[in-house]
Amino acid sequence: MQSVDSTNNYARQQIHAGLAQHGMAIFAHEQLAGKGQRGKEWTTEKGANIILSLVVLPKGLHLGQQFQLSACTAVAMHEFFMKYAGEDTKIKWPNDLYWQDRKAGGLLIENIVGSREPGVGSQEAGVGNREPGTGNREWISIVGMGININQVSFYPEIKNPVSLKQITGKSFNPLDLAKEFCLVFDKRFTELMERGFENIYSTYLAHLYKKKKEVKLKKDDKIFEVIIEGVSPTGKLITQHGFREEFDFGEVEWVI
Repeated sequence: MQSVDSTNNYARQQIHAGLAQHGMAIFAHEQLAGKGQRGKEWTTEKGANIILSLVVLPKGLHLGQQFQLSACTAVAMHEFFMKYAGEDTKIKWPNDLYWQDRKAGGLLIENIVGSREPGVGSQEAGVGNREPGTGNREWISIVGMGININQVSFYPEIKNPVSLKQITGKSFNPLDLAKEFCLVFDKRFTELMERGFENIYSTYLAHLYKKKKEVKLKKDDKIFEVIIEGVSPTGKLITQHGFREEFDFGEVEWVI
């Protein structure tokens, strides 16, 4: 698409209209009202980056396991980006793409849940994931992401951004790279569905940003220092600062 308010919003509209299929990929050259984590706006230069949403039906997973899909996507983003940017590419909890200490991309997964929600597309109606204790309620995931490719000038409110062009000195075709990423994601998603979470989880931990290092976090306007020990299988950040403590997504913020 040339321009859209949000690829995630467009995907949601297609799902509600019964027009989406599992694996549908929506790419936009321009996004006018992109969404990031914590309700933040995701701003991007027209035609410069990967702006992509995938419609995914993660059969066999329930909503309590949605970190598995998030980690699967983060691992795919890391694998794709590292091919061009090298070993300094990391996954920053919960699901940001980092190169050195700079943000190269982000991920936002939104779920549609409801007993009358369609499957994915009219031919898939009635097929979905069953959440234990919720009857016939089905859920569909919209995996939205942005990856900085050719942009070299960013808005001041974006902290520590970096693009593939800044790293490599080369320009790329964002649409071609988006197609390449989709192949990597399909491989990793198939692995998750067929072989389970173990290898994806270990890969996520192996490339975790600041693992075993001291960082600053913020909670309730208080800044404190911890050592990042890892991430639990359910997606909690595991820290050590005199004692072990785990944090849910949204409970703490990074101070970088």
